[in-house]
Amino acid sequence: MKWNIEPTHSQVAFSVKHLGISTVRGTFGQLSGTIDEENGTLLGAQAHIDIASISTSQAGRDEHLRSADFFDVAKYPQAHFKLVKADRNGVDLTVTGDLTIRGVTKPVVLKGEIGGPAKDPWGNTKVSASLEGKISRAEWGLVWNQTLETGGLLVSDEVRLSIDAQAVAAA
Repeated sequence: MKWNIEPTHSQVAFSVKHLGISTVRGTFGQLSGTIDEENGTLLGAQAHIDIASISTSQAGRDEHLRSADFFDVAKYPQAHFKLVKADRNGVDLTVTGDLTIRGVTKPVVLKGEIGGPAKDPWGNTKVSASLEGKISRAEWGLVWNQTLETGGLLVSDEVRLSIDAQAVAAA
């Protein structure tokens, strides 16, 4: 069965350490994609993230993140994820996929759980996935930083990802 990711009920969130002492969080508000499954077995999935939809609730920081120092949205407007492998144990799910950011593709492992199927009040069948993982932003060429007078870095290399996706059965 084919499922379409619902952008209005899905979100990609991230968090990074700032100054080594606090956490900055953000989201990408525009996500699309498809999921293929058969009898509860995940056969394939792909997602496309509109990088310009980034929001950290601070306009200046968002513009900097869209610039060539970070995501270079003018050159690389989207990030992409393509499923390589999925392991399911009940509702627990581990997915391995190829994540492409700034034209660089690297493997990533995400763990979490799946939900559904369930019917909404209008009769549409839906499923969901809630996944988390960590990546090194440097592996994707996101290397901008500043050294602090204490020797630490302004922005951590480790990025924590949190994906919540809801999908509706394709017509």
